[in-house]
Amino acid sequence: MSFLNGIAASSGIAIAKAYRLVEPDLSFEKKTIKDSMEEIARLHTALAASKSELEVIRDNALKKLGEDKAAIFDAHLLVLSDPELIHPIENTMKNELVNAEYALKETADMFVKMFEQMENEYMKERAADIRDVTKRVLSHLLGVQMANPSLIAEEVIIIAEDLTPSDTAQLNRQFVKGFATDIGGRTSHSAIMARSLEIPAVVGTKDSTEVIQNGDLLIVDGVRGLVHINPTPEVVAKYEEELNSHEIQKLEWAKLVNEKTFTADQFFVELAANIGTPDDLEGVINNGGEGIGLYRTEFLYMGRSQLPTEEEQFESYKTVLEGMSGKPVIVRTLDIGGDKKLPYLSLPEELNPFLGFRAIRLCLEQQDMFRTQLRALLRASSYGNLKIMFPMIATLDEFRQAKSILEDEKQKLVSKGEKVGEKIEVGIMVEIPSTAVLADQFAKEVDFFSIGTNDLIQYTMAADRMNERVSYLYQPYNPAILRLIKMVIDAAHKEGKWAGMCGEMAGDEIAIPLLLGLGLDEFSMSATSILKARSQLRTLNKKEMEKLAAEALKMGTAEEVVHAVKKI
Repeated sequence: MSFLNGIAASSGIAIAKAYRLVEPDLSFEKKTIKDSMEEIARLHTALAASKSELEVIRDNALKKLGEDKAAIFDAHLLVLSDPELIHPIENTMKNELVNAEYALKETADMFVKMFEQMENEYMKERAADIRDVTKRVLSHLLGVQMANPSLIAEEVIIIAEDLTPSDTAQLNRQFVKGFATDIGGRTSHSAIMARSLEIPAVVGTKDSTEVIQNGDLLIVDGVRGLVHINPTPEVVAKYEEELNSHEIQKLEWAKLVNEKTFTADQFFVELAANIGTPDDLEGVINNGGEGIGLYRTEFLYMGRSQLPTEEEQFESYKTVLEGMSGKPVIVRTLDIGGDKKLPYLSLPEELNPFLGFRAIRLCLEQQDMFRTQLRALLRASSYGNLKIMFPMIATLDEFRQAKSILEDEKQKLVSKGEKVGEKIEVGIMVEIPSTAVLADQFAKEVDFFSIGTNDLIQYTMAADRMNERVSYLYQPYNPAILRLIKMVIDAAHKEGKWAGMCGEMAGDEIAIPLLLGLGLDEFSMSATSILKARSQLRTLNKKEMEKLAAEALKMGTAEEVVHAVKKI
């Protein structure tokens, strides 16, 4: 038995066989053949197998992700049956007497190059379709398995270099019990999605894809950041016992699902959930969420070939607002950039995308896209308790400009007789240190603050949260971070406003006592963390936590703060 160390990204324990979600080796040699008809038959067998596979993937995408995502695979199926592509491949085998792999690749590369040189965007997209389909057909010719998470039909643990948000969104929790990746950090979006799906995850293992083979028995320990490879029966038994204890604990937490969140001295705080899609609503309700503190709308824009329409967005927002039955729903406007990219938006490559052209900066420049989203939100606002917040706000001018555009779209809708919610609170995410420092000025103009600690920590500590080599600097308990949080909360309260937190820190059991003591009004976290947090808050006395927080603000290191919290 061996094991890998990594970063505990999503708590829990998973025991299952490995499923490698990695690019297969599709290398081959050019060969001279004697019987071209035999090679053509091989090609058509591979085409038929690819078609069957894509039909399953298309049907799964349709059920889980909707028609727009399924349309991608419809395009792939069209390529597979296109005589304009198939006939030249067959002719190459007949005329040059070469193997099917070579004929396929040569012909496909020619078409890819031709489409990529066209000015029409639709035709350029066909190049990507041909490239993807070619890989799939090649895999069948070579007898190599193409990994696809939506085809998994047995209990597995995913092993990958990294997982994109769209990859993670396709994971079926019935079969995918956990995952481990070579790279990534606790706040990468795949890790955040894993927590919302309640899938144990360990990231930043460096070489899991090199040392783990398909079918290896694995234990992913998302509590300690360990991945055990082919463990002994004794180790398996130990972890199975721990799993059983955790299930019993979850049953105890479940008793609090319909309870309000009060501290031991009867102080109320709001526990809300972070979501990515309307499908996450079930988890929010089942875990007793008192609201939605962050709806990450970028998932509406990802895994597709074009921007979502106003109507598509309206339906998604309306579904969430109605589903929450009057409880608050905070929708964050589009936050693309950093580790979240849209292939159909031709944005320049940047040396440091986390500090670049992203979020509100992108929306204020590409106003057509921004206004479409705002109109959809405003139209949906009459179906529930909508609050809107703008991400990545660095200056008062940015907030004023964004709010002005929102007001402009609101007046246009009202003048057309469209129904719009009467009171829509408008706030900002505080994730840039300059905004936290100037919170007293922002508080005069915003309706609320929501502190985004994932980015606030990386910007304050000058440490990329996606880089495992500097992960030791991702320090949510550092007194510098606590002081910034205190500034924001105090500024909000001075103006009669409220302050929440939607970063991963809000659901952290070490951070919760500190945040309570600092005066945080709303804690928003992965839905699966809510009941555990509620159970913890019921044991805490706010007055005592205020003393703890005051002491923590005077400390010099994160380690000192953690030690003080663990003593309570």
